Amino acid sequence: MNAGELFRAKKKLALHDTDAGNKPLAAAGKTDDKSEDKLRVAQLAERIADYQDIFYAARQHKLLIVLQGMDTSGKDGTVRGVFGQIDPLGIRSIAFKAPSENERDHDYLWRVHQQVPARGEIVIFNRSHYEDVLITRVHAWIDDNECQRRYAQIRDFERMLVETGTVLLKFFLHISKDEQKQRLQARLDDPQKHWKFDRQDLVERQSWDDYQQAYQQAIEETDTDHAPWYVIPADSKTHRNLAIASIVAEVLEKMQLSYPPANPDYAKLQVP
Repeated sequence: MNAGELFRAKKKLALHDTDAGNKPLAAAGKTDDKSEDKLRVAQLAERIADYQDIFYAARQHKLLIVLQGMDTSGKDGTVRGVFGQIDPLGIRSIAFKAPSENERDHDYLWRVHQQVPARGEIVIFNRSHYEDVLITRVHAWIDDNECQRRYAQIRDFERMLVETGTVLLKFFLHISKDEQKQRLQARLDDPQKHWKFDRQDLVERQSWDDYQQAYQQAIEETDTDHAPWYVIPADSKTHRNLAIASIVAEVLEKMQLSYPPANPDYAKLQVP
Protein backbone atom coordinates (compact mmCIF):
# COMPACT_ATOMS: atom_id res chain seq x y z
CA MET A 1 0.00 0.00 0.00
CA ASN A 2 1.46 3.37 -0.99
CA ALA A 3 1.28 6.50 1.18
CA GLY A 4 -1.64 7.95 -0.75
CA GLU A 5 -3.74 4.85 -0.13
CA LEU A 6 -2.65 4.67 3.50
CA PHE A 7 -3.80 8.20 4.41
CA ARG A 8 -6.76 8.62 2.07
CA ALA A 9 -9.84 9.74 4.00
CA LYS A 10 -12.17 6.88 4.83
CA LYS A 11 -15.70 6.89 3.41
CA LYS A 12 -17.14 6.81 6.92
CA LEU A 13 -14.74 9.18 8.58
CA ALA A 14 -14.45 9.41 12.36
CA LEU A 15 -11.86 11.79 13.80
CA HIS A 16 -10.46 10.58 17.12
CA ASP A 17 -7.69 12.21 19.16
CA THR A 18 -6.05 8.81 19.63
CA ASP A 19 -5.42 8.55 15.87
CA ALA A 20 -3.50 11.84 15.77
CA GLY A 21 -0.44 10.17 17.26
CA ASN A 22 -0.24 7.31 14.75
CA LYS A 23 3.06 6.92 12.88
CA PRO A 24 2.57 4.16 10.29
CA LEU A 25 5.51 5.30 8.15
CA ALA A 26 7.99 5.62 11.03
CA ALA A 27 11.23 3.71 10.74
CA ALA A 28 10.85 0.32 12.40
CA GLY A 29 13.47 -1.23 14.64
CA LYS A 30 15.54 1.94 14.95
CA THR A 31 16.87 3.26 18.25
CA ASP A 32 16.22 6.81 17.08
CA ASP A 33 13.38 6.65 14.59
CA LYS A 34 12.94 10.44 14.66
CA SER A 35 16.43 11.03 13.30
CA GLU A 36 15.90 8.38 10.64
CA ASP A 37 12.55 9.85 9.66
CA LYS A 38 14.00 13.38 9.48
CA LEU A 39 16.59 12.06 7.05
CA ARG A 40 13.84 10.47 4.95
CA VAL A 41 11.92 13.76 4.91
CA ALA A 42 15.04 15.61 3.74
CA GLN A 43 15.59 13.06 0.97
CA LEU A 44 11.96 13.30 -0.15
CA ALA A 45 12.07 17.11 -0.04
CA GLU A 46 15.11 16.98 -2.34
CA ARG A 47 13.26 14.64 -4.72
CA ILE A 48 10.26 16.97 -4.74
CA ALA A 49 12.56 19.90 -5.54
CA ASP A 50 14.09 17.92 -8.44
CA TYR A 51 10.64 17.07 -9.78
CA GLN A 52 9.57 20.70 -9.43
CA ASP A 53 12.47 21.88 -11.58
CA ILE A 54 11.16 19.73 -14.44
CA PHE A 55 7.57 20.65 -13.57
CA TYR A 56 8.38 24.35 -13.94
CA ALA A 57 10.45 23.94 -17.11
CA ALA A 58 7.84 21.83 -18.92
CA ARG A 59 4.86 24.04 -18.00
CA GLN A 60 2.43 21.22 -18.71
CA HIS A 61 0.89 20.67 -15.27
CA LYS A 62 -0.60 22.64 -12.37
CA LEU A 63 -0.50 21.45 -8.76
CA LEU A 64 -2.64 22.83 -5.91
CA ILE A 65 -2.00 21.64 -2.37
CA VAL A 66 -4.52 22.49 0.35
CA LEU A 67 -3.42 22.41 4.00
CA GLN A 68 -6.15 22.54 6.63
CA GLY A 69 -6.07 21.90 10.35
CA MET A 70 -6.67 23.33 13.78
CA ASP A 71 -4.42 26.09 15.11
CA THR A 72 -0.86 24.78 15.74
CA SER A 73 -1.47 21.69 13.56
CA GLY A 74 1.66 22.48 11.55
CA LYS A 75 0.64 24.12 8.29
CA ASP A 76 3.60 26.51 8.32
CA GLY A 77 5.95 23.74 9.42
CA THR A 78 4.78 21.57 6.53
CA VAL A 79 5.55 24.32 4.04
CA ARG A 80 9.06 24.71 5.45
CA GLY A 81 9.81 21.02 5.95
CA VAL A 82 8.37 19.54 2.75
CA PHE A 83 8.64 22.36 0.22
CA GLY A 84 11.52 24.41 1.60
CA GLN A 85 14.05 23.18 -0.96
CA ILE A 86 11.98 24.18 -4.00
CA ASP A 87 13.13 27.05 -6.21
CA PRO A 88 10.84 29.96 -5.23
CA LEU A 89 10.31 30.80 -8.92
CA GLY A 90 7.89 27.92 -9.32
CA ILE A 91 6.00 27.83 -6.04
CA ARG A 92 3.68 30.12 -4.09
CA SER A 93 2.26 29.76 -0.59
CA ILE A 94 -0.99 31.59 0.07
CA ALA A 95 -2.23 32.13 3.65
CA PHE A 96 -5.91 33.01 3.59
CA LYS A 97 -6.87 35.27 6.49
CA ALA A 98 -10.23 36.81 7.34
CA PRO A 99 -11.67 38.29 4.12
CA SER A 100 -11.20 41.99 3.44
CA GLU A 101 -14.13 44.31 2.80
CA ASN A 102 -13.55 44.04 -0.94
CA GLU A 103 -13.43 40.24 -0.74
CA ARG A 104 -16.65 40.16 1.26
CA ASP A 105 -18.32 42.13 -1.53
CA HIS A 106 -17.73 39.13 -3.84
CA ASP A 107 -18.66 35.47 -3.56
CA TYR A 108 -16.49 33.51 -1.13
CA LEU A 109 -14.66 31.65 -3.92
CA TRP A 110 -13.68 34.84 -5.77
CA ARG A 111 -10.46 35.47 -3.85
CA VAL A 112 -9.57 31.77 -3.97
CA HIS A 113 -9.91 31.44 -7.73
CA GLN A 114 -7.46 34.29 -8.24
CA GLN A 115 -4.72 32.31 -6.50
CA VAL A 116 -4.97 28.89 -8.18
CA PRO A 117 -1.83 27.73 -10.02
CA ALA A 118 -0.89 28.53 -13.59
CA ARG A 119 0.83 25.95 -15.78
CA GLY A 120 4.20 24.98 -14.37
CA GLU A 121 3.31 26.29 -10.92
CA ILE A 122 2.83 24.66 -7.53
CA VAL A 123 0.58 26.58 -5.14
CA ILE A 124 0.05 25.79 -1.46
CA PHE A 125 -3.07 27.04 0.28
CA ASN A 126 -2.33 27.55 3.98
CA ARG A 127 -6.00 27.45 4.95
CA SER A 128 -8.36 27.75 2.03
CA HIS A 129 -11.93 27.99 0.78
CA TYR A 130 -12.78 25.33 3.37
CA GLU A 131 -12.79 28.00 6.06
CA ASP A 132 -16.13 29.03 4.55
CA VAL A 133 -17.68 25.74 5.68
CA LEU A 134 -15.71 25.42 8.93
CA ILE A 135 -15.52 28.56 11.09
CA THR A 136 -18.71 29.82 9.48
CA ARG A 137 -20.49 26.60 10.47
CA VAL A 138 -19.04 26.38 13.98
CA HIS A 139 -20.10 29.94 14.80
CA ALA A 140 -23.49 29.56 13.05
CA TRP A 141 -22.77 32.36 10.57
CA ILE A 142 -24.38 30.11 7.96
CA ASP A 143 -27.20 27.60 8.43
CA ASP A 144 -27.30 23.94 7.38
CA ASN A 145 -28.94 24.69 4.03
CA GLU A 146 -26.30 27.25 3.11
CA CYS A 147 -23.56 24.88 4.19
CA GLN A 148 -24.92 22.16 1.90
CA ARG A 149 -25.04 24.65 -0.97
CA ARG A 150 -21.42 25.54 -0.33
CA TYR A 151 -20.37 21.88 -0.29
CA ALA A 152 -21.94 21.52 -3.73
CA GLN A 153 -20.28 24.72 -4.97
CA ILE A 154 -16.89 23.57 -3.68
CA ARG A 155 -17.28 20.20 -5.39
CA ASP A 156 -18.15 21.98 -8.66
CA PHE A 157 -15.28 24.44 -8.26
CA GLU A 158 -12.74 21.70 -7.64
CA ARG A 159 -14.06 19.59 -10.49
CA MET A 160 -13.65 22.57 -12.82
CA LEU A 161 -10.04 23.05 -11.65
CA VAL A 162 -9.22 19.39 -12.26
CA GLU A 163 -10.98 19.30 -15.64
CA THR A 164 -8.85 22.27 -16.75
CA GLY A 165 -5.59 20.60 -15.79
CA THR A 166 -5.00 21.13 -12.06
CA VAL A 167 -3.90 18.27 -9.84
CA LEU A 168 -5.48 18.85 -6.43
CA LEU A 169 -4.31 17.34 -3.13
CA LYS A 170 -6.04 18.19 0.17
CA PHE A 171 -4.43 17.44 3.53
CA PHE A 172 -6.12 17.60 6.92
CA LEU A 173 -3.45 17.88 9.62
CA HIS A 174 -5.03 15.95 12.48
CA ILE A 175 -3.71 16.87 15.93
CA SER A 176 -5.13 15.96 19.32
CA LYS A 177 -6.52 18.47 21.78
CA ASP A 178 -3.75 17.64 24.27
CA GLU A 179 -1.06 18.23 21.65
CA GLN A 180 -2.56 21.60 20.76
CA LYS A 181 -2.53 22.53 24.45
CA GLN A 182 1.19 21.73 24.67
CA ARG A 183 2.01 23.72 21.55
CA LEU A 184 0.01 26.76 22.63
CA GLN A 185 1.60 26.65 26.10
CA ALA A 186 5.06 26.41 24.53
CA ARG A 187 4.36 29.64 22.67
CA LEU A 188 3.36 31.34 25.91
CA ASP A 189 6.36 30.00 27.82
CA ASP A 190 8.91 31.24 25.26
CA PRO A 191 9.01 35.05 24.84
CA GLN A 192 10.56 34.61 21.40
CA LYS A 193 7.42 32.74 20.31
CA HIS A 194 4.90 35.24 21.64
CA TRP A 195 4.53 36.65 18.12
CA LYS A 196 2.99 33.32 17.13
CA PHE A 197 0.35 33.43 19.85
CA ASP A 198 -3.13 34.78 19.27
CA ARG A 199 -5.69 34.99 22.08
CA GLN A 200 -8.35 34.05 19.53
CA ASP A 201 -6.77 30.58 19.41
CA LEU A 202 -8.00 30.03 22.97
CA VAL A 203 -11.49 31.15 22.00
CA GLU A 204 -11.61 28.74 19.05
CA ARG A 205 -10.21 25.94 21.22
CA GLN A 206 -13.38 26.08 23.32
CA SER A 207 -15.26 24.83 20.24
CA TRP A 208 -12.92 21.88 19.67
CA ASP A 209 -15.63 19.22 19.37
CA ASP A 210 -17.68 21.39 17.01
CA TYR A 211 -14.64 21.91 14.79
CA GLN A 212 -13.93 18.18 14.68
CA GLN A 213 -17.50 17.57 13.59
CA ALA A 214 -17.32 20.35 10.98
CA TYR A 215 -14.05 18.96 9.56
CA GLN A 216 -15.42 15.45 9.50
CA GLN A 217 -18.50 16.48 7.55
CA ALA A 218 -16.62 18.78 5.17
CA ILE A 219 -14.15 16.02 4.31
CA GLU A 220 -16.91 13.45 3.78
CA GLU A 221 -18.88 15.86 1.56
CA THR A 222 -15.96 16.94 -0.64
CA ASP A 223 -13.65 13.92 -0.86
CA THR A 224 -13.56 12.68 -4.45
CA ASP A 225 -11.16 10.61 -6.50
CA HIS A 226 -10.22 13.67 -8.56
CA ALA A 227 -9.84 15.94 -5.49
CA PRO A 228 -8.92 13.59 -2.64
CA TRP A 229 -8.61 14.33 1.06
CA TYR A 230 -5.77 12.81 3.08
CA VAL A 231 -6.04 12.65 6.89
CA ILE A 232 -2.51 13.09 8.26
CA PRO A 233 -1.72 12.24 11.90
CA ALA A 234 0.06 15.40 13.02
CA ASP A 235 0.99 15.04 16.70
CA SER A 236 4.46 14.14 15.43
CA LYS A 237 5.83 16.98 13.32
CA THR A 238 8.44 14.76 11.70
CA HIS A 239 5.98 12.02 10.76
CA ARG A 240 3.49 14.61 9.50
CA ASN A 241 6.11 15.89 7.08
CA LEU A 242 7.12 12.36 6.13
CA ALA A 243 3.54 11.42 5.27
CA ILE A 244 2.84 14.53 3.18
CA ALA A 245 6.21 14.43 1.43
CA SER A 246 5.66 10.76 0.55
CA ILE A 247 2.27 11.47 -1.02
CA VAL A 248 3.46 14.52 -2.97
CA ALA A 249 6.50 12.62 -4.27
CA GLU A 250 4.27 9.73 -5.38
CA VAL A 251 1.95 12.09 -7.28
CA LEU A 252 4.80 13.92 -9.01
CA GLU A 253 6.44 10.62 -9.96
CA LYS A 254 3.20 9.39 -11.57
CA MET A 255 3.17 12.48 -13.80
CA GLN A 256 6.26 11.07 -15.63
CA LEU A 257 7.70 14.56 -15.94
CA SER A 258 10.30 15.38 -18.57
CA TYR A 259 12.17 18.48 -19.64
CA PRO A 260 11.07 20.17 -22.88
CA PRO A 261 12.73 18.87 -26.06
CA ALA A 262 16.10 20.35 -26.94
CA ASN A 263 16.06 23.22 -29.41
CA PRO A 264 17.87 22.05 -32.59
CA ASP A 265 18.72 25.65 -33.47
CA TYR A 266 21.05 25.71 -30.48
CA ALA A 267 23.12 22.68 -31.57
CA LYS A 268 25.81 24.65 -33.36
CA LEU A 269 25.38 27.93 -31.53
CA GLN A 270 28.56 29.20 -29.86
CA VAL A 271 28.83 31.95 -27.31
CA PRO A 272 31.40 34.48 -28.57
